[in-house]
Amino acid sequence: MKNNNIILIITIVFSLGLGSSCIDQKKEDKKVTTPKDAVKNQGVTNRDTIRRCHTMNVLEKHLAKTPDLRSRMEKIEEKCQDFIKLRRQGKIKDTDTITIPTIVHVIYSDENDNISTDQIQSQMDVLNKDFSKTNTDIDQIPEEFLTLSADSKIQFELDSIIRVPTTRKTWGTDDQMKFSSNGGSDVIDSSRYLNIWICTIGGGILGYAQFPGDSAATDGIVITPQYFGTEGNVKAPFDKGRTTTHEVGHWLNLRHIWGDGNCSKDDFVADTPFSDTPNYGCPQYPIVHCNSNDMTMNYMDYVDDACMHLFTDGQMERMRAVFTEGGFREGFIKE
Repeated sequence: MKNNNIILIITIVFSLGLGSSCIDQKKEDKKVTTPKDAVKNQGVTNRDTIRRCHTMNVLEKHLAKTPDLRSRMEKIEEKCQDFIKLRRQGKIKDTDTITIPTIVHVIYSDENDNISTDQIQSQMDVLNKDFSKTNTDIDQIPEEFLTLSADSKIQFELDSIIRVPTTRKTWGTDDQMKFSSNGGSDVIDSSRYLNIWICTIGGGILGYAQFPGDSAATDGIVITPQYFGTEGNVKAPFDKGRTTTHEVGHWLNLRHIWGDGNCSKDDFVADTPFSDTPNYGCPQYPIVHCNSNDMTMNYMDYVDDACMHLFTDGQMERMRAVFTEGGFREGFIKE
């Protein structure tokens, strides 16, 4: 476990074109492999054809085509660390619940993809439970991590549904679904609304998100309809709404739990263990990497929906930091 008392020294390092920054609070950079590693992928269905999240790939492309995106993200990271420091010193009180108005764009080529209002509402219900620590499967968190689970005091309210028929079968990850000129649906004021596009991405990709700092014209998340919500035309083992929970986490500035790198990479959260790889299926606790037990049940890993159960206190702080005065998403709390 990372030491919460270590002074955070921010070193922004964009390596491998993925825009990953690195906080200098590392343990020994050493991977430990155990017989339990063989267990972690049990229960995977078509692992080679399913790609749970494409967010970091999209970020890589956006960094390549947007010269000032790196510096914007660096400033957001500095603001985030300032917020966390002041909050832990008791100089910031942020106990109010933040409500996120949400617009769902349903872009469909057949009735299976034209998901029902009930299916959409089922996803909103999952978000509100997962982000408030009221999910019914929270009792499955191992004792080691139980006290770290957090209520983010962030809630989501369905504002409207926009339905757009199309003859296009798949959309890829280059944001074409976000523009009516391409047959998609234009973003609605991303400074005040979470925009979610529901369409078939293709390539086995469940979803992707856009980090704070990127273009307002494409801000939001994209989910393939079979992995959105808990009822209707949903497909196991990603049928409990956790793909959207995961992608909204990215939209709120969370990284993957393993830091998208080796044991020297970080997700910038002090209370999550170091790891160097995603986990799949429903792993048997404990799984050990980088001299610590993986927090496989974190919403920012790649395990099946039924095996995701928590955000940590540190992740909660990162999410709330984007809403602070001068934060990238402060428009959601301004009158």
